[in-house]
Amino acid sequence: MKKCYVNTPLGIASIKGDKNGMTAISILNDKDKVSDIVPEELQECVQQLQEYFNGERQSFSLKLNPDGTEFQKKVWTELLTIPFGKTISYLDLSKQLGDVKAIRAVASANGKNPLWVIIPCHRVIGSDGSLVGYAGGLGRKRWLLNHESPVKQQSLF
Repeated sequence: MKKCYVNTPLGIASIKGDKNGMTAISILNDKDKVSDIVPEELQECVQQLQEYFNGERQSFSLKLNPDGTEFQKKVWTELLTIPFGKTISYLDLSKQLGDVKAIRAVASANGKNPLWVIIPCHRVIGSDGSLVGYAGGLGRKRWLLNHESPVKQQSLF
C-alpha cells in the first residue's frame, strides 16, 4: 500500500492506494508534512484532486478500491451518481437505495466513506436543507458545496 500527503485548500489530505485503486483519502486536522515524492500509483489521484480544487474538474476517473461492507459499498456507489453542484437528502438517498427505513444505516455508511471528495458524501444534506453529518467538519462541507455551486458570489469591492 502506497501513501502520500498533499496540501489542499482544506488542509492536508492523506491518500492511500496501490495498483488496485484508491483505498482511502482523508482530510487531516493535524499538520502532517506534505510528501516530497508522490508514489507513481497515487500521481493520477493527486493530479485530479488538484484539478478539482482549481475548479478545472467536476468528476473523477480513478480506479477505486474502498474497503467496506456490501451495504456500505452500495451506498458509496449511489453517492457517485450525485452530480457535481447538486445535493440530495439522506431520506432521498435511502429512497434511491430502495428502503426509506434504512435512513440511519445509509447515514452511517455515508459517514464511513473512506474516499473523501472522490465519493461525494459532502453532497448529502438534511431533508430541511441543513448541513448535517460530515466527518471532515461542517465548515469543510460548506466550503466544498460552495466550491461546487454553479452560482458564484462576486465581490462588489
